[in-house]
Amino acid sequence: MTGEHRDVRFNHIVLEWYGMVSQGLVFDQIITGLSIGGRLFLIAVGLSLIFGVLDVLNFAHGALFMIGAYIGVVAIQSVAGGFWLGLVAAAVGAGLVGVLIEVGAIRRVYHREELDQLLVTFAFVLILTDVVRFVFGTGQKVVDPPALLAGSIRLTESLALPAYRGFVILVSVLTLGAIFLVLRTTNIGRLVRATSSDRDMAALMGVNVPRLYTLVFFVGAALAGLGGALAAPTLSITSSLGDQVIIRAFVIAVIGGLGSFGGAFVGAYVVGITIAVGSLVVPGAGELIPFVAMIAVLLVKPEGLFGGAEA
Repeated sequence: MTGEHRDVRFNHIVLEWYGMVSQGLVFDQIITGLSIGGRLFLIAVGLSLIFGVLDVLNFAHGALFMIGAYIGVVAIQSVAGGFWLGLVAAAVGAGLVGVLIEVGAIRRVYHREELDQLLVTFAFVLILTDVVRFVFGTGQKVVDPPALLAGSIRLTESLALPAYRGFVILVSVLTLGAIFLVLRTTNIGRLVRATSSDRDMAALMGVNVPRLYTLVFFVGAALAGLGGALAAPTLSITSSLGDQVIIRAFVIAVIGGLGSFGGAFVGAYVVGITIAVGSLVVPGAGELIPFVAMIAVLLVKPEGLFGGAEA
């Protein structure tokens, strides 16, 4: 083989290697984006559920996500097999905190202006954040995923799916399916849909609207807590986590359409993928692109991509 042929062969090998690395890197970023979208969906769909039924924009939803993350951290660090217990505890714990917020304060401002509702929920952001700082301190909390989900699933010779990220994506898809199934096929789902359409008519038909509102708030808060627990092995957990995710949740709500579950799902994955892949294309742009997309949607379709459609 001549030197020229060796150079051509070497360049061919380098190009093949570069192509494999690039393909693997892009795939990894897409999976990362889907994983981000999966956990953001859980907070966004809870936010949409509460707004769609109660007509309240819950600014404290990010704080409930944060509480779920801390409960997950404590469970993982304290109990053998604590991750699975932490998922349940985070959902139930955040749900109960949500019930206290709804019964103790929000129920009293249902018929007031939206600004009053926002101020009440924002007050709970400050309260819950200070409580978390007092109990857990201001340092970062870092935990590993459970051993069962610590590895990767080999898809091809060069591509592998991290098991934990795949698990997060699966949970989000199953959650969306469960929400639609409950709303479409169960009596409680029909009551929720009827109340969201006309609460006064539902009350005249004998529906206990306050109790139904409390149940909906519990479910929405529980979904946020579950999302927080799922995020615990992938993020550095701090008391500012709630502020970060609520901004993204609002971006998702604007893109997908506030009150739309399908919109929350699509919006969450659009935001997640743009964050991950955008940073690969233009370093530092990943966090910016979702806001650009939000502005574009507001200009073209202010009600969101799925706004106006039945949730």
